[in-house]
Amino acid sequence: MRLIHTVYEPAGEGPHPTLIAMHGFGANALDLLGLAPYVAGGRFMVICPQGPMEVPIGPTRGYAWFPIRMGASPDRAAIDDANKMLTAFLNAALQKYPVDRKKLVVLGFSQGGMLAYRLALRNPSKFAALVALSTYFPADLKDEVSDPAALEALPTLVEHGRADEMIEIARGRASVESLRALKVPLTYREYDCGHEITAEGLNDLSNFLTEKVLEPIVAV
Repeated sequence: MRLIHTVYEPAGEGPHPTLIAMHGFGANALDLLGLAPYVAGGRFMVICPQGPMEVPIGPTRGYAWFPIRMGASPDRAAIDDANKMLTAFLNAALQKYPVDRKKLVVLGFSQGGMLAYRLALRNPSKFAALVALSTYFPADLKDEVSDPAALEALPTLVEHGRADEMIEIARGRASVESLRALKVPLTYREYDCGHEITAEGLNDLSNFLTEKVLEPIVAV
């Protein structure tokens, strides 16, 4: 597998409900792994790939999925390259690890959330749910929906802090409107926090995954 990654695997042989979790700019493959024991009681396998681009963070270093261009739109070619790399990583992970393919969830925080949106909207039938944390919906994606019917059946959770200093709350709210226009079944939560995942947000995430993926109510 091309990307460095970390894995939390629950007890048992599987296959396991699985989260593919992408970190934000400047973080690494360990950043979201610490959530794994607390998400839905640790019942999800959590696979955290690391962005391929090294970036300086003070005296240390972090990683990113694509470069940030101050005052300009993100580099579309770099985003497409990252998406191709993640798609290949996902396909390899499905072969290597005991993933329950009917309970596969894509999750992203900040920059990783932009890629989570891209992965899900281009192939919604592959995922049981989408989670976007402290991020925003790229405007160009509305023209790239591959399967509108499948997208309308994709449970989606969006969480955002009202005091987010990195991606302002207005962009999160605009994302919600874009998703509603696409008829995505949406759960939206705001919190009194900054660019972070709070205990309340983690609890809401656990409840969402339990209700929509682990124990969904199926109409008969």
